[in-house]
Amino acid sequence: MWRTRVAAACVICRSLAKSSCGIKRKSPLQNLHLVSRSIHHPHYPSAKFQRPPLRISLQQFSSLNRLPLHKTKLLNVKHGYQSHRNFWLARLASRLLRVRYLILGSAVGGGYTAKKTYEQWKDMMPDLEDYKWIVPDFIWELDELVDFEKLLKALPDADDLAKLMPDFDKIGESLASLKGFLSPGYNLVSEVIGASDLLLLLGSPGETAFRATDQGYDNDKQFKKVSDKEKIDQLQEELLRTQLKYQRMLERLEKENKELRKLVLQRDDKGIHQRKLKKSLIDMYSEVLDILSDYDASYNTQDHLPRVVVVGDQSAGKTSVLEMIAQARIFPRGSGEMMTRSPVKVTLSEGPHHVALFKDSSREFDLTKEEDLAALRNEIEIRMRNSVKEGCTVSTETISLSVKGPGLQRMVLVDLPGVISTVTSGMAPDTKETIFSISKAYMQNPNAIILCIQDGSVDAERSIVTDLVSQMDPQGKRTIFVLTKVDLAEKNVASPNRIQQIIEGKLFPMKALGYFAVVTGKGNSSESIESIKEYEEEFFQNSKLLKTSMLKAHQVTTKNLSLAVSDCFWKMVRESVEQQADAFKATRFNLETEWKNNYPRLRELDRNELFEKAKNEILDEVISLTQVTPKHWEEMLEKTLWERVSTHVIENIYLPAAQTANSGTFNTTVDIKLKQWTDKQLPNKAVEVAWETLQEEFSRFMTEKKGKEHDDIFDKLKQAVKEETIKRHKWNERAEDSLRVIQHNALEDRSISDKQQWDAAIHFMEETLQSRLKDTESVIEDMVGPDWKKRWLYWVGRTKEQNIRNETKNELEKLIKCNEDHPAYLANDEVTTVRKNLEARGVAVDPCLIKDTWHQIYRRYFLKSALSHCNLCRRGFYYYQRHFVDSELECNDIVLFWRIQRMLAITANTLRQQLTNTEVRRLEKNVKEVLEDFAEDNEKKVMLLTGKRVQLAEDLKKVREIQEKLEAFIEALHQEK
Repeated sequence: MWRTRVAAACVICRSLAKSSCGIKRKSPLQNLHLVSRSIHHPHYPSAKFQRPPLRISLQQFSSLNRLPLHKTKLLNVKHGYQSHRNFWLARLASRLLRVRYLILGSAVGGGYTAKKTYEQWKDMMPDLEDYKWIVPDFIWELDELVDFEKLLKALPDADDLAKLMPDFDKIGESLASLKGFLSPGYNLVSEVIGASDLLLLLGSPGETAFRATDQGYDNDKQFKKVSDKEKIDQLQEELLRTQLKYQRMLERLEKENKELRKLVLQRDDKGIHQRKLKKSLIDMYSEVLDILSDYDASYNTQDHLPRVVVVGDQSAGKTSVLEMIAQARIFPRGSGEMMTRSPVKVTLSEGPHHVALFKDSSREFDLTKEEDLAALRNEIEIRMRNSVKEGCTVSTETISLSVKGPGLQRMVLVDLPGVISTVTSGMAPDTKETIFSISKAYMQNPNAIILCIQDGSVDAERSIVTDLVSQMDPQGKRTIFVLTKVDLAEKNVASPNRIQQIIEGKLFPMKALGYFAVVTGKGNSSESIESIKEYEEEFFQNSKLLKTSMLKAHQVTTKNLSLAVSDCFWKMVRESVEQQADAFKATRFNLETEWKNNYPRLRELDRNELFEKAKNEILDEVISLTQVTPKHWEEMLEKTLWERVSTHVIENIYLPAAQTANSGTFNTTVDIKLKQWTDKQLPNKAVEVAWETLQEEFSRFMTEKKGKEHDDIFDKLKQAVKEETIKRHKWNERAEDSLRVIQHNALEDRSISDKQQWDAAIHFMEETLQSRLKDTESVIEDMVGPDWKKRWLYWVGRTKEQNIRNETKNELEKLIKCNEDHPAYLANDEVTTVRKNLEARGVAVDPCLIKDTWHQIYRRYFLKSALSHCNLCRRGFYYYQRHFVDSELECNDIVLFWRIQRMLAITANTLRQQLTNTEVRRLEKNVKEVLEDFAEDNEKKVMLLTGKRVQLAEDLKKVREIQEKLEAFIEALHQEK
């Protein structure tokens, strides 16, 4: 490839040299590349046969034209030359022999020396194979991509190139004629302008190199005819035009650079070089700030890492300045109302595509598409409103946004809510104080760059933010002042010197590193960034502020502002980041020491790790429900179900049926009431009992302490999981229908198969009646008061009402003794008789009190009778098998309780199967869903996993992470430097 290029260059130079012979001008060969001019041309004649040189300015570049010419030793005589003749043959032979030996010796010694030198240089040279990755791949493939032979054939002839050259003779004559008229002072100015145009020529092909010279001489003639003041004005205009030319040239070069970087980044994204790209510096730094924003420590660890804090009065144009720096309209729009309701951290970095994404989301918004821009603005507005608590107007919660794109300056900016002077209707009363506290909290950071935004279209005396900034940074060592809406200010302000005073820092009581004037649009929210840039450039190009030198060129446009802010930001980062890393290192040491002293035998588990540990424990406890034995389930279910339905069975089924006259009526009444109970209430009650039993077992496993392994830090979380799971769990609706059929079939069966079941039914009946009798005795005791034994032993007495009830009880007991087959209800005449008997003894009693007392007295009498009947039926199984034929003993109540007992056993078995086969698995699924929801809800985790130990572990983890990321960032920063 290199030989092909050399051959091409030689052909061009040879053709130009041949076509230029005899012409008095400078050869275009001088404008060729340096390599082409230094190559030896073998087609040129040697120095031995050269003709006398022509008197032209053309210089033949070859490898022989710099050799010194030695004069021949000839004697100068009058009529020619005469050589020496004294022993010339001997002298010639001796010289030839001497030359031979010299040549042989020199050849041998030079060869040996050259070989040794070559080997030394070869050993000193590094192995370039290891550095081939530095050169891009397309350089090595250039021979395959470019056909140099076709390129040589496509080049024009020398004659065609000579026709395109300007006439240097005429140009030289015109320059010589004008040279005498140039004054010494203006000559210097012309040279400066010519040099600037020459620089422009190097950056913009197609312009002629002699335009600046002609323009300078033409201006010289014009300056001779005008006054000194007009000369100064014209010079200023000329300098402005030159500056604008430079600016346009820089913008063009930046645009080309942006496109090239975009292509390079895209090629890297596609993996062409197969190299793993490192994370950018600004992304690493932004991650540290994101961690610090979530760092909620009680150890007073201050965040002094640099960031650019954007503050200003409301509607001063803060958001517009940020959008111009980010080169996208990314923030919500509003006219005269507060739009920034919470701090927004924007991380700007370079990338192949202009995109934006949130810290906690993977969605990328394409900033080149209007629909994505609208979606991004809507998302930011939603996040702001969600972060604001009820009853407040602004929030301290930070929204983290990352913006990437080609040509963006790398920095981290924080957009704060605008400072207000008056709280309007609809705002919280403390809105003004909250905004001030947020702004001060960010500006108190001694390493924060304060970007103070001031509206240039309003009176300077109405500014609030300048006083606040001067309090936070009185020396102005980290403040950059930005005057917005300069186009409106130039129109409205009567004295332009006022704008000059602002930019020079003489009007406001604050100091700053730099002062900038920008224009961020015409006030139309639908303007694009490109149109705003064009309007800004056009305004400053025609502005009197620049023409009259009130503003300097480097103090205008958002482009210069973004460059200055980026430089200040990275300067502050380099100066302070190592100090901050040392501070976090000291904090980490303190936290580790505190943990070792307080929790020496525990691992350092942060909140997320503790949650995972608790999650595993809870799932293990749920799985342990499946290990409960069927017998345990059935015993619990049967016992709990009977406790629920026993009152209904005794009061609504057994007692009414027992009042009947014969066994047929008893059985009929029992069958009817059992059928009604099964159809309406029993299945639902059974399902409720099963669900409550499952809850009790689940709660027991969740709250049961595991001895030394129990960690009380999980108690609150387990309780919350239990409550939420119980709230979500619903029993299978079809379970009641299947259960109803099973229960109905069980209650219809009356056949007791053996004596063991008969005795079990009697035992079940006796336990039930004794429990009811005990409850009834307790109720009667409360009604009539303590008996004589308790009154004597415990020194207690009866109340007046208890005395009345006691007298009523005694009278009713006499009534029952007189008629042992008395029905369950008192007749009205019997009530009257009892009342009159009591009145005769001086006890006034109400008929309702008599009936209430009778209910309990008769209930006790009936239960005692039923228990004695149970004792008689112990020997009645033989008569039962014969259907009580030829026997006065009737045990239908035993059969009833056997039916109830069998129904309870079958129901418990059915519910146990539903529990173990279906409901426990569904409960486990609900527990997993609850845990997943809690895992995504950080506020829930913070609320449920609390305590000094959790907070200390959380702080220790974050401080370690911050320190590690800061050290990685510092290392990358040193590598870049």
